[in-house]
Amino acid sequence: MRSHLLNDTTAESYRRSVTEGIERVAAKLATTSRPFTGVTVDALSPRIDAIDLDKPLLDTTAVLDELEDVYLRDAVYFHHPRYLAHLNCPVVIPAVLGEAVLSAVNSSLDTWDQSAGGTLIERKLIDWTTARIGLGPVADGVFTSGGTQSNLQALLLAREEAKTDNLADLRIFASEVSHFSVKKSAKLLGLGADAVVSVPVGADKRMQTVALARELERCEREGLVPMAVVATAGTTDFGSIDPLPEIAELCEQYGAWMHVDAAYGCGLLASLKYRNRIEGIERADSVTVDYHKSFFQPVSSSAVLVRDAATLRHATYHAEYLNPRRMVQERIPNQVDKSLQTTRRFDALKLWMTLRVMGADGIGELFDEVCDLAAEGWKLLAADPRFDVVVEPALSTLVFRYIPAAVTDPAEIDRANLYARKALFASGDAVVAGTKVGGRHYLKFTLLNPETTVEDMSVVLDLIAGHAEQYLGESLDRAS
Repeated sequence: MRSHLLNDTTAESYRRSVTEGIERVAAKLATTSRPFTGVTVDALSPRIDAIDLDKPLLDTTAVLDELEDVYLRDAVYFHHPRYLAHLNCPVVIPAVLGEAVLSAVNSSLDTWDQSAGGTLIERKLIDWTTARIGLGPVADGVFTSGGTQSNLQALLLAREEAKTDNLADLRIFASEVSHFSVKKSAKLLGLGADAVVSVPVGADKRMQTVALARELERCEREGLVPMAVVATAGTTDFGSIDPLPEIAELCEQYGAWMHVDAAYGCGLLASLKYRNRIEGIERADSVTVDYHKSFFQPVSSSAVLVRDAATLRHATYHAEYLNPRRMVQERIPNQVDKSLQTTRRFDALKLWMTLRVMGADGIGELFDEVCDLAAEGWKLLAADPRFDVVVEPALSTLVFRYIPAAVTDPAEIDRANLYARKALFASGDAVVAGTKVGGRHYLKFTLLNPETTVEDMSVVLDLIAGHAEQYLGESLDRAS
């Protein structure tokens, strides 16, 4: 089976196999007319269960034929303009090229002797990002697997910088609509269930700084330690951006670490029109960015950035077989010295390729387009009596709810919206997300595709209304 190893003797086989796979995917992308086929778990599971992994097909073409049946045909395609659900972006071609290169070369970004130029490229991109944020001359960071890991590492640094041996005294402050990874990180860091203080948001879904000030004052009064304030620049549900300058002032006043979760809103770092919406991010102690959300990169591509490179020492461990301490004196750059991971993909290459082909302005233009699209969607929903829209978008998310004219029972309206989302997904015509607002079920457009149009949104709203009306009609028939 040595013929399957990628090396100098199999380069031509590699070229043929990868080309055949690319042609399959390209053909699928060119002919996909819906974001999803509507396949069910019960329909797809038997096809996969029937495959005997101990009996290989021994032929690339046969395997690609099989893959068509069990994956490619029924995949959810984020590139389709009526995929409007989660924070999944269509990807840019230079980044996909980078993915192909990094997978084949297979560098591991933990030590210099496994990556060489890869180490320097990642470090250059970290410097580029911290400069875009404005974190200052001693800033640093490292690529991660995603926003959850970035948030975890940032809060680990905050915990260590808090300099207390009593973990029970530590408190983290985050808005009530912040990402769930804040609470998850607190648990992983050994903090108590009450360590995360939920700060109320206003009607605009932004953290209320008056409430934050009150909670910080109470924390100090009770002799507790304000470990960190997590400000969100782009909440998952609403795309709302917390008031960063005011939060920075409070963090400075109370000695709290300021972390900005900009996993979603980091696209504004490249924006030509809306960069001012994250004014104040430059005052953060740490920042999470997800290039695979708003920089149009393939998963995964994220980073955690810090104002003071020295704080990354809290993630540093040395092993003689990997990164012995002498390497620091020898000025050998090992990325494992500042990462929670050891073996790590060269995900930075995708962003490097994108910047070298498209430039930052090219990325910013695409992100500006989806923000503009969301503003048009807001107008569309606000003018449509069939829907209640929650908040005007700061980024590219719209949260709304179908409101039938003849039904007043909130629980029945909940069921109609849930049914509409499921029926739409089952049809494969479009994919939308859902969430809860004030205990009620709402639907959500997460707009990250510049190819999506106002007409696409209008059609999907009509489909949602049609499914909801069908449910309500059947519900009345059942009741009569």
